[in-house]
Amino acid sequence: MGLFDKAKDFSDRVSNSITDFSSDEVIANAIIKAVEKQEKVNELLREKNSNYRVSDIELQMGIPPTVSFAVRRMNEGAGDLAPDIENTGAPTANLNHHQSSTD
Repeated sequence: MGLFDKAKDFSDRVSNSITDFSSDEVIANAIIKAVEKQEKVNELLREKNSNYRVSDIELQMGIPPTVSFAVRRMNEGAGDLAPDIENTGAPTANLNHHQSSTD
């Protein structure tokens, strides 16, 4: 097998991997895992009497895929998430978590 044949074979395998990676099933599983992580973290924050919650999730289906969680402060006593930082001055944070097949 020549160099160009090996390169084409490698290119075909990468293309197939990307197609498999972006399938609806993979995207649905990534969403489920991200939401489960959000719920677990929010439960831990409640147990620790924290005024912060994971409020938003952003999935980026690239190589590698990434999941970003936005953290917001809760309104005092109301139990609701505070409005966006522009309205309240409350800090927000994006925490990047690189999703992998072992997560």
